[in-house]
This record gives sequence, C-alpha cells and structure tokens, in this order.
Amino acid sequence: MNGKRNVMDVLRERGFIKQTVYEEDLYKLLDTQSVPFYIGFDPTADSLHVGHFLALMAMSHMQRAGHKPIVLIGGGTAMVGDPSGRTDMRSMMTKETIAHNCECFRTQMSKFFSFEGENAAVMVNNADWLLDLNYVDFLREIGSMFSVNRMLTAECFKQRLERGLSFLEFNYMLMQSYDFLVLYRKYGCLLECGGDDQWSNILGGADLIRRKEGKAAYAMTFELLTTSEGKKMGKTQKGAVWLDPKKTSPYEFFQYFRNVDDADVNKCMRFLTFLDMDEINALTAYKDERMNAAKERLAYEVTKIVHGKEEADKALAQAKGAFGGNSEDMPSVTISPESRSIIDILVSTGVAKSKGEARRLIDGKGVKIDEAVVESYDRELSDSEFNNGFILHKGKKVHIKVQIK
Repeated sequence: MNGKRNVMDVLRERGFIKQTVYEEDLYKLLDTQSVPFYIGFDPTADSLHVGHFLALMAMSHMQRAGHKPIVLIGGGTAMVGDPSGRTDMRSMMTKETIAHNCECFRTQMSKFFSFEGENAAVMVNNADWLLDLNYVDFLREIGSMFSVNRMLTAECFKQRLERGLSFLEFNYMLMQSYDFLVLYRKYGCLLECGGDDQWSNILGGADLIRRKEGKAAYAMTFELLTTSEGKKMGKTQKGAVWLDPKKTSPYEFFQYFRNVDDADVNKCMRFLTFLDMDEINALTAYKDERMNAAKERLAYEVTKIVHGKEEADKALAQAKGAFGGNSEDMPSVTISPESRSIIDILVSTGVAKSKGEARRLIDGKGVKIDEAVVESYDRELSDSEFNNGFILHKGKKVHIKVQIK
C-alpha cells in the first residue's frame, strides 16, 4: 500500500502470525487499503504487562504500514468470566476504576502507536453497548446465529467442560463476536487480532459479520510470548513484569530481559524490538558467551520502547555498574530498617520478600555485604556500614548500593 511492504510479510517474517482465515483475500486487502483492525484488552489492572507486549508491537507494525488500530477495552466482558484458560471469575469494577485503567493504558500504548494524526488509534469500551443490551433482542439478533454444537467444539470450551463451564462463561463468545459486529458497523473494522488462545472467539465474530452483513471480515491470531520450554514469559518471583515504572522499575524491567535464556533471545528480539532481521540474526548467531552482548542489546531496546531512551541508558549504566563493580552507576536504595539485623536489611531493601526468605538466602550462602558472605542470621551492620553504606549482593544477579537514613 503506497509502496509500503505488506504488513503480513513483516509479521510473518518476524514469527508473529499463528492463524488466519481467508488469508489470500486478507493479504490483498492489506496491500490495497488502510484496514481498521482491533485487539481487545482486559481493564482489570491499572497497567499493562509483558504479556501484552507482543500484541502492542503487532499493532505498532500494523499502524506503521498504514492501518488503523482500534483498542477495545473490555469493560463489559470483564464482568463475565472468559473461558480461555481462566479458572476464576472476574470481580466487578466501577466505571471510575475502568476509566482510570483506560487512561493508564492509553499512556503506555502511546509508546507503541499513536492516538493522533494519520490512521490515529481509537480507544473504545464495550460496556457502552453491552451493558444496556435487551436480552431478548440480543438472543433474537445474535444468539440465533450460533450453533451450540459448533461452539462446544471450540478449544476454549472443550478445556472447561471437564471441570465445569457456567452459562455465564458460555456467553463470552457471543459477546466478543458482537463486539466485532459493532466495530464493523461503527468504524468499518474488518479484522480482529489477538493471542492464539482467542482463535475461536475471533473466528466467531468474523463469521457473525459475514452472516449478518453479508460482508467480508477477517481473523488473525499471534503466537503467545512463551519461553523455549513453553511457559508464558513475563513472570518473576515477585509476580508480573509490568510496563508501569512504579510497579516494575526500569532497571528491574531491563534485568528481566537481560536474564532471559539464550534460547529465547532471538524470539524476543523478533517480537519485542524494531531491529531488522539481519541484525537480529547476526547478534544471536552464537552459542557461547557472545550471547551476553545480544541479551544486553535486547534489554536495552525493549526498555527504550517502554520507558524511553533516558531510562534505558540509565538502566544499562546501572547494570554495567552492578556487574562491573562500578558502584557509582549501580542501582541504589535508601532505607530506614527496624534494626541493624541483616534479616531486616534484606526485607527493607526488597531483596527478600519476607524474613523467612531472608533466612533461606543466608542458609544458601546467597547473600554478601561488600565482598563478605553473610554466614549467620545474627549478622548486624557495623558502624562503618551503617554510616557509610555498603554493597548488598544476592546471588550473581542482584547487586544494590545501600544507604541508611
């Protein structure tokens, strides 16, 4: 389109695309016109996390190729359990909470694609049309389009049938499909994208438009962001890796990607950076210590996208300081511990989440103050350490300069 490379070629080369429907027609469409497309986001937190990163990058590639992103906030569907892999029912949220979360999302998403100018992204909330639906009218217009027999063959439902699927959850596919129909009617939305665990729901919406409107609609799913062992990325001992710097600091964010397994670096670079494929393949061509340079580059690039160049430069300097022994650039913390006990110090700095964890770290010889291994729970800070500060080490990967108030 306008001389630009077809975005499907870009996404396929980088490994994003898992499944599509009517692929040849979709490819031609993306080649010849600006296509409005949407991805849905659950507004149950006030920050996006690494699990959303891949979808945000896909939306960025799509907008750069001339297509229009529609961000659908699931304020209505968030009040119903999603059967795709969840075991818990979602809690009700106030409109104020959802509005606050939407603004947080908009700020974070603006790092990936634009809500202004040509092909500006728009953000919509499905509560606007779902919460006031007349149930009988909805059944007549939408429910009549769905076969229960066919729905039960969907993977997302089959997984839940064994342990129990509520009627509330069973409605989810109808509501998500109806979202696509509403967006088609209001914005001319022709394509829904999402994680591959949403394939059945996305397909349901494309089929609904074809049946109700007699028009073409398309579906595309992306690979999930998983490790080489098949586990979802973006989880640490502390929980999710958030895009909000107050929840996960830029340094922690940097370190998460600096420490990914060698086998995952190429995939993360393809999915989560804008580096070109030749550079990615050159950086990740090794099976030895040279992969450390690739990991450092990966961590820098993803931190720059999410937190900006200044924070990425700072995180890189802190990492080099922590691992190169330069205390000037090392990450630092100032604390007011309850006592001089090493147990209290570990908890106050956040190196240990609890006193029990602090004791386990000491038992495993995993704690050092400056260059001395902490051998005992009874270890207390010396006057010099208390007054002048010290370097606290946890294992080989956590190094913090500590000052006492």
